[in-house]
Amino acid sequence: MKLIKYFIQFILIIISFVIFKLLGARLSSNLCGKIFELIGPFFRSKKVIHSNIKRGIKNINSENLKNITNLMWNNYGRVLAEYMFIKDFRNGKLSQNIQIDGQEILDEIKKSNKQVIFISGHFSNFELMAMYLEKTGIKLSAIYRPLNNFFLNGIMERIRKKFICKHQIKKGIGGLKKLISLKKNNYSTALMIDQRVSEGVLCNLFDQDALTTTIPGQLVKKFNVPVVPVYIERIKDIHFKISINDPINFSKEDSIENITLKLNQILETMILKKPEQWIWSHNRWK
Repeated sequence: MKLIKYFIQFILIIISFVIFKLLGARLSSNLCGKIFELIGPFFRSKKVIHSNIKRGIKNINSENLKNITNLMWNNYGRVLAEYMFIKDFRNGKLSQNIQIDGQEILDEIKKSNKQVIFISGHFSNFELMAMYLEKTGIKLSAIYRPLNNFFLNGIMERIRKKFICKHQIKKGIGGLKKLISLKKNNYSTALMIDQRVSEGVLCNLFDQDALTTTIPGQLVKKFNVPVVPVYIERIKDIHFKISINDPINFSKEDSIENITLKLNQILETMILKKPEQWIWSHNRWK
């Protein structure tokens, strides 16, 4: 049954991608955003989403709660449509739609030829982060979680390797070995720290423990490298802003748990900037 469901999803996505290509980036993003506002609630529990938002935004009223939920689904849809135009965001006419705050930090990282750990979350079109970092000329590997739908995962992996980041590291033991090999060759690492992971540790996020990845902390302790928080926001339609923050140098005394907590605190601040652009549908506090 699951196989049939995955195949139907695959066919629908392929048809959608063809339509998006014909419509163009802006119209596709706008249209798919509106469609997801309608169909999104059928795929994820509204109860879970509202419960999650209330954890992050205390005393939120019902109108704002509904607005954030609708705009979250809208962003979901936009990201789907924009996969067909990643190439244009990287090298084509859409590259001018990405403005950068903190380019000098990236220039210094590239000039010094020293590796760092870029961390962020699933904000607006999160795929553009690693794409821009690699485009800048930084030697980069990106950690990702494969899609459950293996029909779609093959397509997404090809898009990511060709237009986002060549060195894609699959989460897991095999991926970790590849990651360490690249680190020894002075590659920086980019990863999202906002997903629930079974192999993580319980760490405070919005005043309640949430399973959180310790990969950044492990890499800091093993390679003694700084962490660079990156925030990407959708300014309007298909226009984005990527903010590069100053590198954080942790001391030898900092434990993996302390590093993880500090990064979760940074993540909280990012989420609250534009909460409607974060994915609240994942049950981080399950």
